[in-house]
Amino acid sequence: MKNMVINTLACIALLAMSFFLASVSDPSPLQEFCVAVNDTKTTVFVNGKVCKDLKVATANDLFFSRLQVLGHTSNKLESMVTQANVAQIPELNTLGISLARVDYAPYGLNPPHTYPRATEILTVLEGTLYVGFVTSNPDNRLISKVLYKGDVFIFLEGLIHFQLNVRKTKAVAIAALSSQNLGVITIANAVFGSKPAISADVLTKAFQVDKKVVDYLQSQFWTDNHTN
Repeated sequence: MKNMVINTLACIALLAMSFFLASVSDPSPLQEFCVAVNDTKTTVFVNGKVCKDLKVATANDLFFSRLQVLGHTSNKLESMVTQANVAQIPELNTLGISLARVDYAPYGLNPPHTYPRATEILTVLEGTLYVGFVTSNPDNRLISKVLYKGDVFIFLEGLIHFQLNVRKTKAVAIAALSSQNLGVITIANAVFGSKPAISADVLTKAFQVDKKVVDYLQSQFWTDNHTN
């Protein structure tokens, strides 16, 4: 009986300890401000960025005005993504959020791309967009919809997605993202525009096409429609 009580108490203690270890952790962010600066002489790094002394942080560290500016869409894709992430707004460091404005010329395309670190919620401000994303293996199911002014659509983290302006008038959208630095991967650019180039043997077998097709695609200039 005594051993049973001891074993029971030991199990309770272990469960309590497990709960404690699982439930107590530092919140994120760990301070009110961590304004990113490019000063490698200081030693305070958070999320890979150096933090400015809180005493010298200003309102400008939290401010960005370029999302009101029309993006230049005179490129092959006829679209432009104006980013507002930690590179543009230093105070976003540690906060896990960012924004982007997307401008589309008539029939402009924001091509298939993915964010390894972010889910996106897109709001159409003007125009009409055909949007979609593809689910993961093995289904690879296309989930798509036509969006109008005021409509909202969600693109899940890590999944390939796109937006196409389907009208002869311009379109504008705002994207809210769950990362300060989402790590955009534009599929065509990454596959056919890598430096150095991926072996044609790999790509011909992967896409089941003739080597001439791969050579042609790798010879193209692949547009980056994201501002820095």
